[in-house]
Amino acid sequence: MQPEFLLVLLFGGLYGVIFYLWRGRSMGDLVTFVVAAVLGFGLGALVGSKVGLRFLTVGQLHMVEGTMLSWGFLFVARWLKA
Repeated sequence: MQPEFLLVLLFGGLYGVIFYLWRGRSMGDLVTFVVAAVLGFGLGALVGSKVGLRFLTVGQLHMVEGTMLSWGFLFVARWLKA
């Protein structure tokens, strides 16, 4: 398994749990937020690698782009659930 994939799961899951602790109400929210955060982080890291920016990377993983899209996905998920 690629280390970048594990980091996507780790950081996405962490962001999802943090968002759940801040805005979540039920266990369904936890699952939704973790899935949204992991998908957003993975997509953001992929976009960052395709664009070719080299700001704050961990190996091949683009942290800034992944974090930004992960939090964007979290706010959209929260907005859609309301």
